[in-house]
Formats: sequence, structure tokens, C-alpha cells
Amino acid sequence: METEQQVARHYGRSGIEQAFLDALRAAGKDPDHLTPADLSGADEFHLGGPAATAELARDLGLGPDLDLLDVGCGIGGPARHIAAALGCRVTGIDLTAEFVEAAEALTRRCGLALSFRQGSALAMPFPDGSFDAATLIHVGMNIADKAALFAEVRRVLKPGARFGVYDVMRVAEGDLPYPMPWAATPETSFVEPPETYRRLLGQAGFAIEAEHDRGDLALRLGREARERAAARGPSPLGPHLLMGPAAPQRVANVMAALERGLIAPVEMVARAG
Repeated sequence: METEQQVARHYGRSGIEQAFLDALRAAGKDPDHLTPADLSGADEFHLGGPAATAELARDLGLGPDLDLLDVGCGIGGPARHIAAALGCRVTGIDLTAEFVEAAEALTRRCGLALSFRQGSALAMPFPDGSFDAATLIHVGMNIADKAALFAEVRRVLKPGARFGVYDVMRVAEGDLPYPMPWAATPETSFVEPPETYRRLLGQAGFAIEAEHDRGDLALRLGREARERAAARGPSPLGPHLLMGPAAPQRVANVMAALERGLIAPVEMVARAG
């Protein structure tokens, strides 16, 4: 429980909605007439952003009339993206109360009717077999007990449902630089190699159907973002809205570790037995 409290404090920031509204106006957007795409420069808090979300949704075979659970939904970026693009009914759950409040507010402004709940991924307030699919996007790095996490996701999924994991995973030995976007220190950082995910997913009753290293995508998009910033100046919509003044160092550290080949964002698609 103490680790969860530390994680929630790491992410929690007051005034997230207002910070986004101010940034949207500075970017020439109308906060009263938004689409999910208007927010995509900052609301998908993971390597690869909307492009990685689209790849994951495609690989999961998501479509209309499916009930999707987004575990660790943040401020709702992937949930809005998937709901708007594919017509899924999306429920999000996140540990950080401020993220859930911002997710609800920004989603209303986009004219979408999604559900967001505050709670732990290790004890979710949903009945057994509630969902047709689930996603876990850059969440496992903050959870030490991944066996319990995967067992809980399996519990709330229907038999045969797909589970899409997209986490930062360790792919080589070496010290990681901190602070990272997901943790200021190693005490709340639990980055594991892909083989650990495969083993624990299998123990929880999942069969791995596909696995993709998205490191090249993340590196390419990171380079393009730096080039745009150099040419046009920093965008009002960016990671600083969620990470505050520490954003440049945290982004630089994760990109350095990615470029050194220590970590990679890895997508896994698993099916519940």
C-alpha cells in the first residue's frame, strides 16, 4: 500500500484540467469544442503516443460494441482515442485521483461518454468476466507484484478475451538513469524483461499471441518531436503538463536509456484461457 501511495503522489498534480485548457488556447484550440486529436500532443503519456495506441488497438482487434478496460488509464488519452476511432465502450481505472478527475473533465469536453474509476489495479471494483478486452499501457513499471496484477486482469476478463500490454521493459543490463517519467527513484520502479512478462502472463492463464518491440517507433517519433521543437519552438501541449518542471530531465533520461538499448517499449497481445 505504501508503494501505491508513493506512486499516486509521483503522478498527482493539482490543476491538470486548467493547465490543459490554458495550453489548448495557446495552441489555437477551442476548449469548448474539442476532439481527442486536439489533446494528443500531451494526453497519451507513453512512448510512441497515439501511433503506439493505434498499433495496439489494431493488434487487439478492437471494434464497435466491445467493452474495453484500460488499466492505469491516466488522464484518458488512449481511452478517448480508441472510443472515438473504433467505437468501443471504454472503462478506465487509475490509482491517481487527479488523473481520474482530469480524464472525466477532458472526456466530457470531447463529447464522449466514457467511465473512469479511481482504484488499484490489484483490487479492481468490477465483477468477474466483465470485459471483452483490456489494455495496460506503461503501467507495469510501477507495480512490483505483476503476478497479482495479471491475475486480477484475468479475473475481470471474459474467457477468450484479449489483453494488450504495452510497457517499458528491460532488454539489456545496465543502470537506468533517474528520474524517469514513471518514477523519481528506483524505489517505485519495477522494470522487468519480456521473459518475466511472458512467464507471469502464462501463470495467470493467458496465452501470448503476438509480441512487438516498438523501440524504433519511439526513437523515430522522439527525434521528430525534437526537430519540430527546434524549428518551431516548444509546443504548449507537451509532457510538461503532467510532469511539470522535471519533464525535460525525465524525457531526456528515458530517451537516453532507449538509445543505449537498456529498455524498450514492448507490446504483448495475450488471450485469456
